[in-house]
Amino acid sequence: MSEIWEFLKTLTDPASIIQYGGLTLLLFVVFAETGLLVGFFLPGDSLMFVSGMICATRPELLGVHIVVLLLSLIAAAVLGNVVGYYFGKRVGPALFRKEDSLLFKKRNLETTQDFYLRHGGKTLVMGRFLPIIRTFAPILAGVIQVDFKKFMWYNIVGASAWVTSLGLAGYFLGQIKWVEDNIGYIVIFLIIITMIPVYTTWRHQKRKHKAN
Repeated sequence: MSEIWEFLKTLTDPASIIQYGGLTLLLFVVFAETGLLVGFFLPGDSLMFVSGMICATRPELLGVHIVVLLLSLIAAAVLGNVVGYYFGKRVGPALFRKEDSLLFKKRNLETTQDFYLRHGGKTLVMGRFLPIIRTFAPILAGVIQVDFKKFMWYNIVGASAWVTSLGLAGYFLGQIKWVEDNIGYIVIFLIIITMIPVYTTWRHQKRKHKAN
């Protein structure tokens, strides 16, 4: 049990993910966060930044060129969303009636739905940069049966923008010693800044529920 717990803690730390499992585990985590219902707790944004930084400063840990890394991450993110879409399509509206559990909270799905109602298909692009919404947006798209071609367009654009912007930022900024020395604070900053829109949407949804 302790070994399982240690592994789960590893999955929440970007640097540990890469040191523990290299490129293989990195790609799996990106796939899981964007394709599996339980992946909402994984550190997507900071993972993109740290993987770019490690590719520049400790390339032996990943063993690939930055271009290969980015293309691999985009492919994992796109495939993850496709799996999430078909899961949502298969389960359908019954997902909204699913009881809360340790790894599933209905409020996360409802927050994503509220965000989707306000932003439409752009949620699949914008949501890439937002925890929780990143995981539930493709699932919701499947539940409401968004046209698959339209979904794939947003999927590819969103994955490409997410991976390249944060990955390249980590690759170039990570070569600056101050950034490398303060990566812990940068990760915390990324978590806080990306949670603000999610919290705002959650508050909006809560007020709407009270009004109804």
